[in-house]
Amino acid sequence: MQTLVIPLIPDLPNLLHTSAANASWVITATLLAAAVATPVAGRLGDLYGKRHVLVASTILLVIGSLVCALTSSLAPMVVGRALQGVGAGVIPLGISIMRDVLPPRKLGSAIALMSSSLGVGGAFGLPLAAVIAQHADWHVLFWCSAGVGLLVTVLLVLVVPAPAPTATGRFDAVGALGLGAGLVCLLLAVSKGGDWGWAGPRTLGLFAASVVLLLVWGWWELRIASPLVDLRTTARRQVLMTNLASVVIGFSLYGMSLIAPQLLELPKATGYGLGQSLTSTGLLLVPSGLAMMAVSPLGARLSAARGPKTSLFAGALVISAGYVLAIALMGSAWGVLVFAAVISSGIGLAYAAMPALIMGAVPVADTAAANGLNTLMRSIGTSTSSAVTGVVLAHMTTRFGPVSIPTENAFRTGFLVAGGGALLAALVTLAIPGRRGQSDPATSAEPTDSAPRTTADA
Repeated sequence: MQTLVIPLIPDLPNLLHTSAANASWVITATLLAAAVATPVAGRLGDLYGKRHVLVASTILLVIGSLVCALTSSLAPMVVGRALQGVGAGVIPLGISIMRDVLPPRKLGSAIALMSSSLGVGGAFGLPLAAVIAQHADWHVLFWCSAGVGLLVTVLLVLVVPAPAPTATGRFDAVGALGLGAGLVCLLLAVSKGGDWGWAGPRTLGLFAASVVLLLVWGWWELRIASPLVDLRTTARRQVLMTNLASVVIGFSLYGMSLIAPQLLELPKATGYGLGQSLTSTGLLLVPSGLAMMAVSPLGARLSAARGPKTSLFAGALVISAGYVLAIALMGSAWGVLVFAAVISSGIGLAYAAMPALIMGAVPVADTAAANGLNTLMRSIGTSTSSAVTGVVLAHMTTRFGPVSIPTENAFRTGFLVAGGGALLAALVTLAIPGRRGQSDPATSAEPTDSAPRTTADA
């Protein structure tokens, strides 16, 4: 769903009969809906059954796809894309179901593969979407996504077990509204700041509103018995540092995703563009998805042998090494294929470790909610990367005929920024407690409600 409309971006204003600024809401709506839905879906799954919420998420994704397939207008398209974004909650819910139903010996590799599917789906989705967009009516993209979503829904019902709810209490509707409002203000400012001006009143007002709303939300969550997110648990050092590392890893991931396709598609006449078609660009990036899929089981084995902290640290270092290679190999299509695969391998290692670190530090009853928050942290990182990389590419430009395009140094700078983010993630990882301080996610027990909270819990 994230890469589905990328081939359509240049043509969206004409296809939807609107301006380029308005057409960008087709991308932004999915981002905002996913950010709000992910932690909410996790908590609903803990309370009312994870498979029920999984099925509901995929049904909404199918409905959103059908809405998009049946329209050529902006407003219904934005609504449909927002409904597609709700499906993002399937990743943390799927990971948490694995903790409930799989034997411990299979849990690590299964979680690693599920977590890496975030990148694998995008890598395979881009060339598939490009082929369909080039050779068929653009609505076919959404008919295909509706069909795939319906197939997944049926398989969830027929194949996936339905473990009993692990949490008790009521759903925190006020907390969900507060978190949703705060995230929408934050991510809207990040994603639209480049268009509105970073010092403009709308951007600054949204940043200020997000700070106020999230502070009030945090105060509310600490006061109620059944919060949407247990902030005392998320403040534990292992969870907090893992979430911070997730933000920076997400930041590093998106640098490659945003820069590599542009580098491949720019005309050779620029002197540094590689002149590839949209379909060729997608196919050249497919090996990165395969690399992520291949590395994720290795990451699970490394986590089992040395602890997930080691896997996360190794992944961050591999990502940074990949961006160093990017600067050296960006002059050829095969070079882009190589450095994209190296970066994706590092992401596979990192993504395999994050859920294990989270689940090793939270009670069983909070598994889905905690994984949802971790997935949200990655999304915040990618959104921030999109804004920062966009600023770099927009301000370091040269004229090519009637248009302005990013310079070669702009691409190098973008790679350096993303690689620096990966090094920062490695440093943050060092602050995560060592293996002695980690619990096994398969056996981590939930403290009873009567147990007093300790200073360590806080």
